[in-house]
Amino acid sequence: MFDTLKEILVNKLKVAPEQVVPEATREDVELDSLAVVELSLVLDKEFSITISDDELLEVDTIGDMARLMEERSAKV
Repeated sequence: MFDTLKEILVNKLKVAPEQVVPEATREDVELDSLAVVELSLVLDKEFSITISDDELLEVDTIGDMARLMEERSAKV
């Protein structure tokens, strides 16, 4: 799921690929609250993974986001 998240961050949200590592924080990859809302919408629309922007803002790292995506996709 990390690779999927990285692809979204790089291709849709224009994050530099070298910045997207599991231990990176939202601040490290310059993901502001608006970008998190967009990420939430992309996950829902393209992958049918429902995670609110608030939930994405609560996790500490990109790796944590990927784990949350895995948990949610497993429930579908």
